[in-house]
Amino acid sequence: MTTPRIAIIGGGPAGLMCARVLQGHDIHPTVYDADAAVDSRDLGGTLDLHADAGQIALEDAGLMDAFRAVARVEGQAKSRRDQHGTVLAEFTPAEGDEAAPEIDRGQLRTMLYAHLRPGTVRWGHKLRQAIPTEGGAHRLEFANGASTEADLVIGADGAWSPVRRLLTDAVPQYLGVCFLDARFDDVDTRHPEIAAIVGDGHMFSTDGDGRAAIVQRNSNGVVRGYVAFRAELDWHVTAGIDVTDRAAVRSYLLREFSEWSPLMRPLITDNDSDYVLRSFWALPAPLTWNHVPGVTLIGDAAHLMAPFGGHGTNLALLDGAELAHAIKKENSLDDAITRYETAMFLRSGELAVSSNTALTRFFATTSPDTPHLPPDHAQEHKNYQARAAEYRRTHA
Repeated sequence: MTTPRIAIIGGGPAGLMCARVLQGHDIHPTVYDADAAVDSRDLGGTLDLHADAGQIALEDAGLMDAFRAVARVEGQAKSRRDQHGTVLAEFTPAEGDEAAPEIDRGQLRTMLYAHLRPGTVRWGHKLRQAIPTEGGAHRLEFANGASTEADLVIGADGAWSPVRRLLTDAVPQYLGVCFLDARFDDVDTRHPEIAAIVGDGHMFSTDGDGRAAIVQRNSNGVVRGYVAFRAELDWHVTAGIDVTDRAAVRSYLLREFSEWSPLMRPLITDNDSDYVLRSFWALPAPLTWNHVPGVTLIGDAAHLMAPFGGHGTNLALLDGAELAHAIKKENSLDDAITRYETAMFLRSGELAVSSNTALTRFFATTSPDTPHLPPDHAQEHKNYQARAAEYRRTHA
C-alpha cells in the first residue's frame, strides 16, 4: 500500500513504542500529546516489563540494551505482610532470572522518546475532536488551534481516550478503591525502617478488611508508597479532607488504619511528599468493537484494567509493536487493523478480567485464618519465559 498518513494520539508507552517500530519499517507517523514535554509531569512509580510482552516489544524496537542499562533486576523481589508486619510470603528472583525487571515509569517514557527521530512528537497537542472524512480518513482538531488529517488514527490516549468514542460507547468504571501515592526520599538513610520493610522490590500488605499499604523500590534511593482503601470516589469531599493538606490526610489515615502496628504505620504517615490522590478505573472486560476504517486503539485506551498483575503497560508496549508490524505487512490499513485487533482482543480480554478480579480479591474482607496470599512468583516467571519462547516460535 502507499505510505499512509498516521497520527498517534498519545505519547505514553503504547504510542511511543508504535512510533519507534513504525520508523524501523521506514514509516513515519506523527505523535500528538497533551503534555508540554516528555518529563513535564510525575508519571508515578515503577513497573515490571514481562518477558512475554513488554520485553518482546523492546526487542522488536531494538531497545533491550537501553532497557537493561536502567532496569533493576533485583526489583523483582516481592514480599507479603499483614498489618502487624508479620511476613506471610517472600520471593527473591533466582540468579539469571530476568523475567520481569523493574523500570521507573518516567525512565521508560524518556527512553522510548529518546530513540525516536527528532520532531516525531508534537507536545502541547490535546485532541479536541476527530471528525471522519472520506475513505476512512479523519480530520483532527486540537485545543491549541492546530489541525491535520490522517489516514489512520491510533488512539494511544489512555483511560479517557477521545479516540475511543469513534469505536465504542464503553467508558471506564470506578473500581471502588482509592490509592494515595506518596514518596520516601533517600530512603536508606532517612527511612531505614521503611527500607528494611520494602527490601529490593515490592512489599504488599493488607489487613483483610479493605485497607492496604503497597511500597515499591524505585531508582535513586526513592521508595513510592501507596496507601489504599475501599472508598467512594468522593470520600475526601464527604470527610471534609483537603488532599493537599498533608497533616489533615495523615490524621484521617491514622484513624482509618488505627489497627495497624507501629512497625507498619510509618508506611502510612512518614512520607516526604504530599499525598497524590489516585483512583482505579477499568473498562468493561473483555471489550471488543466492530471494525471502523481508519481508526484503532492501543494500550489503556483499548483495555484499561486494574494494575494487579502488572499487565497494563506490558500489553500497551506489545500492542504498539504488533500494530506497527501489521501496518508494514498487510496490503491495506483495514487488513492491518483487523489483524492487530483480532490478536489484541483475545489477549487483553482474558488479562483484564483476571487483573480486575485480583484487585477485588485483594481488597475483600477475609478471615484472619485465611489471608490473601500472593501467587507463586517463581512459577509466574517461568510462565513468562515459556510464553515468550512460544511467541517467538509462532511469530518467527
